[in-house]
Amino acid sequence: MPAASQIRALIVDDQASIRQVLANNMAQLGFTQVAQRKDGKEALEYLGQNPTHLVISDFNMPVMDGLALLRAVRENPKTQKTAFVILTSEASRDLVQEAIKAGVNNFLAKPYTVAKLREVLEKVFGPIT
Repeated sequence: MPAASQIRALIVDDQASIRQVLANNMAQLGFTQVAQRKDGKEALEYLGQNPTHLVISDFNMPVMDGLALLRAVRENPKTQKTAFVILTSEASRDLVQEAIKAGVNNFLAKPYTVAKLREVLEKVFGPIT
């Protein structure tokens, strides 16, 4: 059972308000190490310098979208084992299938509850304390 406070997480979304709400929700679950970036390019730069256990990324973002970020994370030996959750309000079946092929760990649909967030993360990490 991993302690949420020991899991280093990165939230990637082009909307600051969504990043902040998700960070607050994660804090409610006990996460204390949560970074935020606005697009996939910034996220990759961050991941290159900061070991991270979990990325929660929006699908649709400018510069580099969530699917391109997922592929880049999986292609890099330093980050390929990082858990990856796609956050989305609307995803076509094709995008979902592409994410699954690329190695996504789970999906979190917007809007969500804190209970649903916990459920999604526990499917990735097991029970979180």
